[in-house]
Amino acid sequence: MTPALLPVHLDDEPAEAYWTQLRHLQRLAGDAVTWLPGQHVRDAVPADAAAVVVPDMNGRAYRMVEEFRRIPVPVLLVTSEFGTVSMWDWEIRDFLRRRGVDTVAPTSLEEFTDVCRALQTKENLASGVMLAYQDDLGAGKQPDIFKRFFWWEDSCVEALTDTFGVTVERRSYRELAARAAAVSPARVAEHVARLGSSVPMVGVSTPARDAALQLYVALSDELDETPGVIAAGINCLNESATSNTTPCLAWNLLFEERGLMWGCEADLTSMITQYLTYESLRVPVMMSNLYPFLMGGAALQHERIPYFPDVADPQDCVLAAHCGFFGVVPQSFATEWTVRPRVLEIVDPNAHALDARFATGATTILKLASTMDTVTLASARLDDYAQYSDSDCLNGAVLRVADGPRFVERLPSHHAVLATGDLTRRFEVVAAVLGLAVERI
Repeated sequence: MTPALLPVHLDDEPAEAYWTQLRHLQRLAGDAVTWLPGQHVRDAVPADAAAVVVPDMNGRAYRMVEEFRRIPVPVLLVTSEFGTVSMWDWEIRDFLRRRGVDTVAPTSLEEFTDVCRALQTKENLASGVMLAYQDDLGAGKQPDIFKRFFWWEDSCVEALTDTFGVTVERRSYRELAARAAAVSPARVAEHVARLGSSVPMVGVSTPARDAALQLYVALSDELDETPGVIAAGINCLNESATSNTTPCLAWNLLFEERGLMWGCEADLTSMITQYLTYESLRVPVMMSNLYPFLMGGAALQHERIPYFPDVADPQDCVLAAHCGFFGVVPQSFATEWTVRPRVLEIVDPNAHALDARFATGATTILKLASTMDTVTLASARLDDYAQYSDSDCLNGAVLRVADGPRFVERLPSHHAVLATGDLTRRFEVVAAVLGLAVERI
């Protein structure tokens, strides 16, 4: 089902301009939305309306503040034939905003398209399922680190459900690992033949490749059995003793084949941030660890590197690295991509990791805050990649932010979502539709 838009008019009988603009909007939106029959702005909004659209504004709006206040869904002002707000409506929009009526006003056709996708994303979340595979939280490797994370708390699950309607289902990682181990050699061989040389691997042994594909098959079977799964994650580092592999290759294949969002270490807040960003904006996304240069020895020691790269204004720079490389990046998002043997000692020797790169240039750093009502956002630039031999960072990204000290002070987590491009404006527009505030850090 596509989201339903309700066109409203301010005149008792809609003017011709209303009908003309409505036809433009229907053409521009295509099959991304369903259109409900239009009605007067004073009338009650039907329960199935995802948003209200005002195709034609006029001065009556100054005398209809109460009518606008009663609208319980986002109000979209799309009053030009180009899928944007008309410049002549800025005064009315400001008048309404200063009296407690927030509106969404696209300034490009791209933003209008983003809004339509965000409405669909919001509806999908309400019926969506997120899977988290875990058993003994904090009892495995590096427990002093992992016991600190909010995504393991019941209150995190409850907040996600209360805010977005999504169902979080916790499943046994041991049972998943056992299911993977039972995948037959014949099924593995089938996927080896299917993938051929499309998945480049360097230094990965045949047993390591086969174990990775067994986990992929087991996850695929679980997804086939569970309708509505939008994201999945495994507590793969803390409980690394559970499996003889890691899920990196599986996450790549499942995204490319099904659009499944993934969460390293079963980080629910990163999963939902990736989902919101990708499904609304359709830009490359991934998650990684952030190591601001300002953190000095604490960051260097964890990555087992002797120093940060020599750059200008190092206080504004951040190293992004996860599991020995940049992080899990789907092939279609990467400029370079290879499966390599594991780097971290805490995972099984048979495990693997992805050595991948995003495009350099404008990048946006995002993360949903623990309150679930705000997304923190920072504009950044991915300047380069840094390599350290005999370390836990064989290939990490060097990011530059506008104000390093402010960034560190306001950062909600060491895990963050990176998205290609300067998405500040675009995300602020869809955030209004998703019911989220944006905090620029």
